[in-house]
Amino acid sequence: MTTTAARAPERRLLHLLGPAFVAAIAYVDPGNVAANLTAGARYGYLLLWVLVVANAMAVLVQYLSAKLGVVTGRTVPEHLRDRLGARGRLAFFAQAQAVAVATDVAEVIGGAVALHLLFGLPLWLGGVVTGVVSTAVLALNTADGVRRFEAVIIALLGVIAVGFLAGLVVAPPDPAEAAAGLLPRFGGPDTVLLAASMLGATVMPHAIYLHSGLARDHHGGAVAPDRVPRVLRATRTDVVAALALAGVVNIAMLLLAATSLRGVAGTDTLEGAHAAVVDALGPAVGLLFAVGLLASGLASTSVGSQAGAVIWGTLRRRVPPLLVRRTLTLVPAVLVLLAGADPTRALVLSQVVLSFGIPFVLVPLLRLTSSRAVMGEHANTPVVRALALLAVAAVVVLNVLLLVLTLA
Repeated sequence: MTTTAARAPERRLLHLLGPAFVAAIAYVDPGNVAANLTAGARYGYLLLWVLVVANAMAVLVQYLSAKLGVVTGRTVPEHLRDRLGARGRLAFFAQAQAVAVATDVAEVIGGAVALHLLFGLPLWLGGVVTGVVSTAVLALNTADGVRRFEAVIIALLGVIAVGFLAGLVVAPPDPAEAAAGLLPRFGGPDTVLLAASMLGATVMPHAIYLHSGLARDHHGGAVAPDRVPRVLRATRTDVVAALALAGVVNIAMLLLAATSLRGVAGTDTLEGAHAAVVDALGPAVGLLFAVGLLASGLASTSVGSQAGAVIWGTLRRRVPPLLVRRTLTLVPAVLVLLAGADPTRALVLSQVVLSFGIPFVLVPLLRLTSSRAVMGEHANTPVVRALALLAVAAVVVLNVLLLVLTLA
């Protein structure tokens, strides 16, 4: 006789998966699209290895964030709220919200450019439409609608994958050249800057804040101690599968540019890259490219706004209603578009702002997950702690390098 427990949802692996696929959207947002296309169009397969290294770092960092949420039932901001004084909480909240705003600027711009390419909408109007649709998606994320929200975001992730993998079906990359791109090397100062941008900006602060909350909400709070080992095993599967998919999509972007856009003028903008894709691979692939970019903008701005709600956990105050939070982050993005700023340039600058916030989340995350007082027997092992410390140091150093080179 089959027991009820054997059929219980929490004992099915698929029921335990999902949070990492939502967090993975941060790794295929419009900022990643711009960076990967630029790298491939300018330097071919040279910087392919950067994406592989970045994805490996992302797997470790996102797992640590999810583990914190599973074991403690609390997010990174909530832990810091109890460890900081009033001024410290306010300062931390201010920088984290700046990260949320910069994130929304990049992602709304991506959606606006996609709507302009598909339907000819003015950029500012495309930004508003992107914000409205993403707000509707966010409205699904209620206490009893967490899995509906996850399902919508995962579906958009599938659209993104199809949109950017389609070009490789039409024009496959050269296997030997692609394999050579896995050898770590540079081709001059410009490639160092671009590699720092690709690697340093891959680990997005808002995705780390968010994943601890996603893992907690997915399991309804702190997991019972006897279930923690099984849930953590499922979480590792979730993170590896989600980040592997995001990594494949990122690599596909670079390979597409290296194969079909290399040396083509104008590919340093999203509009120029789209035009080059249409010229090289035809209107059908160009349409899929634009649809993938639109899905990227819609999904990433929804996920970014949800991260903003998690960040409010830093303060000892009630989280504002969805429309209030959405307006706070959407208005700056629309104002940038109304001001007539170059969309791609604004997108790149937003990534520089994001880099300021990375140490503020990575360092506390490492300390929290390495603490036996916080994590108990699930604290990081010496090997994991060493790997995480290496990853944190690399990301922080590369972001400092990115800022210095960008400002210079």
